[in-house]
Formats: sequence, C-alpha cells, structure tokens
Amino acid sequence: MPISDKISGMCTEHVRPATNHRAGTDPGADATGDFVELLHRAHERSLGYGLEICEAPDYTRQSPALILEALGNNRRLFQHAAPVMESLYSQIAGTHSVVLLTTAEGLILHSLGDPDFLEKASKVALVPGVNWSEQTKGTNAIGTALQEQRPVQIEGNQHFMRANHTLSCSCTPIVAPTGQVVGALDVTGDKSSFHPHTLALVRMSGQLIENQMFSDAFRDELSIHFHSRSEFLNTLVEGIAVFTPEGRFLAANSSAQIQLGITLAGLRSHSFSSLFGASIALLQDKFRHARGQPQQLHLFGRQPVWCVVKMRAHPQALWLDPAKPGLAPRRGPACEPDANHASSGAAEKRRPQLSSLEYLDTGDPQVSAIVRKLSMVRNHGIPIMILGETGTGKDLLAQAIHHDSDRSGHPFVSVNCASIPENLIESELFGYEEGAFTGARKKGSLGKIQQADQGTLFLDEVGDMPRHLQARLLRVLQERKVSPLGASKEVMVNVAVVCATNQNLKELISRGEFREDLYYRLNGLVVRLPALRDRTDFDVVVRKILNNVCAKGSAVVLSDEVAAVFRKYRWPGNFRQLYNLLLTASVMARDDGIIQMHHLPDDFLDEIPASDTRHPQPCPTPADSISVPDQGASLQDLNLVVMAQTLRLHKGNVSTTAKALGVSRNTIYRKKAFLPPDVWG
Repeated sequence: MPISDKISGMCTEHVRPATNHRAGTDPGADATGDFVELLHRAHERSLGYGLEICEAPDYTRQSPALILEALGNNRRLFQHAAPVMESLYSQIAGTHSVVLLTTAEGLILHSLGDPDFLEKASKVALVPGVNWSEQTKGTNAIGTALQEQRPVQIEGNQHFMRANHTLSCSCTPIVAPTGQVVGALDVTGDKSSFHPHTLALVRMSGQLIENQMFSDAFRDELSIHFHSRSEFLNTLVEGIAVFTPEGRFLAANSSAQIQLGITLAGLRSHSFSSLFGASIALLQDKFRHARGQPQQLHLFGRQPVWCVVKMRAHPQALWLDPAKPGLAPRRGPACEPDANHASSGAAEKRRPQLSSLEYLDTGDPQVSAIVRKLSMVRNHGIPIMILGETGTGKDLLAQAIHHDSDRSGHPFVSVNCASIPENLIESELFGYEEGAFTGARKKGSLGKIQQADQGTLFLDEVGDMPRHLQARLLRVLQERKVSPLGASKEVMVNVAVVCATNQNLKELISRGEFREDLYYRLNGLVVRLPALRDRTDFDVVVRKILNNVCAKGSAVVLSDEVAAVFRKYRWPGNFRQLYNLLLTASVMARDDGIIQMHHLPDDFLDEIPASDTRHPQPCPTPADSISVPDQGASLQDLNLVVMAQTLRLHKGNVSTTAKALGVSRNTIYRKKAFLPPDVWG
C-alpha cells in the first residue's frame, strides 16, 4: 500500500469529528482543517521513523547519571519551571493527571501528579528519564508540539501508537529569550477526564516560564515592560522589549512581538527610537522622577502604551549619555546561552535573511514595482520620498529600506514632523547644549539627526515641518554638518534620508509653505504607496497581519461573511485601521478560531451600509408587535425578551433590529449566546 494511502486511512481512524469539545492545537481548532493537516504530518513522520501502530513503544529510561546530566544542562529551565509546575498542578489536582517538563529533545526532566495516576503514568513511562519525541513514541502532544513548535492537544486515538490511546495530552513548547525552543510543558491524563481548557492552562503556564526566563536573562540591559492598558503591566500579557543603554534592540518576548506586530527576526533591524518613537534622552526625562510609576510612550510614534523601565543590576546606567563611548552592553552569566544552543545561534547568523522589502511585497503589482525600484537604488546615496495616504505603511516601508541597506547595523531614527510641537521640533531635530535655553537639561541633548549618524533619518510628514527649520535642514543635508542650539561648533554627521508625506508638496511650494530647494534635495526617488482599498493583495495582507497579531501557534481566520464585508469596505484608515481591528477581533475570537461579525468593534459595524448585511429587510415599527414580559422579570431579562421578539419580527436581520431598538449591531451580537436560536430567521 502506498504510504500516502496508509496515512489517509490512519487519519480516518485516528480523527473523530469534534462534537462537544475542541481537539487540536489551539482554542477554536477542531478535528478538521488545520488540525487534520497537523495530525497528517505527524503520522507521516511517525511512519517515516519506522514505527508501527500496534507495536510496544520504547519505554527505555535513561540512567540516573544521565538524568542528572540532563538536569544540569537545563538547570535554568528547571529552576524557572519547577515553581510554575507546582502552581499548575494545584489547579488540576484530582483530575487523574500528571504535569511534565521535558527537554527540547522530549526527554522528561521532572513530573508532578495525582497519586492515583502516578502508578498508571509509570506504566506508560510518563516519568523522568523517558524520551517522548515523535521518533520514539510517534504522534503525541510532547513530541508533536516540539516538532511543530506550537501548542498541541492530542486526545485518545489521535495518538499514533495504540498503547497511548488511553491518554489525553496538552503540551506547549517553551521558548528561550533567544528564540529557540528549550523544552516543553505538558499535562497528561486519562482520556476519560479530558477537558478542552487544559491546553489554555498549559499555555499560560508556559508563557509565565518564558517571561521569567526572559527577565532573568537580561540583568544589565534596558528592559521596557509595556501594554496599551496599564493594569496589564506585570501580568502574563505584558510586552517586554530589551535594549542596550544606547537603544539597540536585543530581544522581545512573544507578547511584545504581538503588540508590535513584528516577528523577532524583523525586530532585529529596529532600535528603541524606531519602535517607541522617542529618543533615549526622552526616555530618561520621562522616567527620571517616575518612582516606578507607568509612563506613556507611543509605538511607532502613534499607538499609546503604558511603560515601566527596568534595569535591575545597574539602574543608574539608564541615565548615562548614550553618545559617549564605552557603553557596550554588559552580560552576566545568566545571559549566556546554554551550550546546546550555541551552534544553532551561529548557524542562524550564517543563514541568509529574507529582505524586508521582499517581505512587504505580497503580490500587488504597484507594490512589486516599488520594491523593484527601491532595490535598484539602495546604497547609492539617493534620497527617497514616500507618498501615500495616512496609514498606508510609509513608516514600515522606510524601515524596510533601512533594513536592506548597508546601514542596517546603525540606528534608524524616525521623526514625525506633525506630532512634535513647533516650539520643540528645532531642539528635537538639532539637539542643544547645556544652558541653551531656560529649562534645558544638564549636559544638553542629542538631536535626532545626530542620533541617526551612520544610519537612516526618517522624516515622516515632512510637509508639516515649519518653514524656518526647512533652511536649517537643507544646510545639514548639503554640508553634512549639524549645529546644536547653543553650541559653538558644528558636528559632522552621515545620514541617509527617507521622507514621507500625505500632502501635495508642490501645492505647498506654490503657497510658499515649503521650500522648493529642499523639495528637490529630498526628491531623489519618489514612490507612491497605494491605498489599502486599491490593492489586489488584500487577502494576503490580512493573513500576514493575523499571523503577526495571533499568539504563536494559534490559527484565527475570517469567516466568509466578515471577509466579504472587508472586501467591500473603503478602509479610510488603511493598514493602521485594519491592523488595530484585526488585533482586537483576534483577541475576541481566540476561543472560536474564526472572526465573526460580533467580534468586530461597534464603530466599524456602524460604518457598514445596511446593504452589506445578510438579510436586508424593511424596518417596521415593533411597538405593536411585542408582548410585555412578566412584571417580576429583571431589567436584563426584559432587555433580552424585547431583543428576541424584535429579532423575530425582523426575521433575524441584525441591522434592522438594531435600528428599531436604537442600539448598535455589536450589542445584539454580544447577546447572541443568551437568545433562543429561533430568533435568527
């Protein structure tokens, strides 16, 4: 029998249609689609290893000496995981389960379990020293999670080997600050006690271990803890990004990658200023007297987030002048990677990286042409001007240009000329010396132009730059010298310039609001980014954004109804609007795996024309058709009864029902679970 036919038969045998629970890798995944594909790959690998369904698994246990050696090689993982395992076990005690910690190769290091299940666990080798990789046990949660590098839940006969069909297993990989998988956390129990929420508990516990390892790995560096809501700081969902004292990016946890919308590989081309729209000098000013209280910064200079700055070992280093030499990051022993990851790190450095411009090329002909032009002129000293509506991704394109240039190892400094008050933009751009003006900081401040020395200066919304500063900027670009306020001498600078605007600069020139000589100094290669509504790669863009905003291993997709609405919508806020909407909706839909209409924000639903809804109907007045509920009913009960009867009257049409009741459509969608099924027409 061909191997493909054998696997297809196995998948039919091993996968039962999901009914009252979710079986799969993530909340919302069932025994179809993505999970079936994952299971098919796992079973195919299992056959490739020469395993048979009915054979007895290899339950060989390593010697005590080798187990101790493995614990020593993974001591940091064990130190951070052990207390979390205790907490996790306290939540699942009495469920006939065992909590397991494994190495990156699937070798069990430590276990905690119910006494009545430990004896059974020992019979199926769920004990320290036994390897649960796919190579030895076939498809199972530990081996498959490590192989796929994503959370996995394997129940009963979804295991490859029949000997493990009595088990239900939920496992998540544990990722080190360097980005490599270093182990796995698993809960395994009797399949009769299976609970669909076990995987969520395991994932949260794994995230806690990762955050603790992350915080411990960077003792002397500048650590920014951030979230859009201050109450989520110091929780599992806070983002953590680490920089050298002068602002060079070092690492970011998974939550930071989600909030920033950039993968770890993509973040390596960034700096503190490019991510948070502020200089290290501004950070110093904000947190000098903060006394540990959260302060507000802006991601990419726009989205506000609450931040706490930590530099545990040498907090005073935060206030050193980043312009002075000798501030190379100091690393303690906790920052050194484990020996077994040193070679993989070196290999990663040697591996060629995907161009950032190529990453932005998602199939739209206009964007492809822009990428080709930029690839031809990079590293030739040609200034680049990016045109386009607000939110079309001009800042991301500028970062990609920098990343692909020979200046990528130097700073990318972004200046939003529209967001800085006119009385501050001069000092922000050119810097100032101590005593240059009343209120000036001691030791002065580096300007953005000097911060970008040897790197790239991105002038966003350059059309909003005050005219009296345009002449100074022109002189800097021509002579490559900058004169800080109050300084007695000029400073040489070497910067590549990228600028962007959503305005018609030639109209501004005709009105005397923009210097013509500066325009032609900035006007080397001009590219225009298309609006989102005009792009032909919308579906690809949506998938890429969802891959970025969703947690690692999750699989959130659009429903057909939402996808159709998205294609008709005009997207006045372009990518910024789409990104924020998908970020919110993916969080709302994380338990379902599919973004439905009721997951979308109220303001977006209110903008959709009634013709975009499924069942357009005339809007009769419901007052005479609604029966009055029992006088003893609560206000909530009354609201639900009225809502249900109005839905029946309008044959389940949410749009017309919302208009009749004077509420938003999202209000009705949120109540869907409490309404009888017959009201939807």
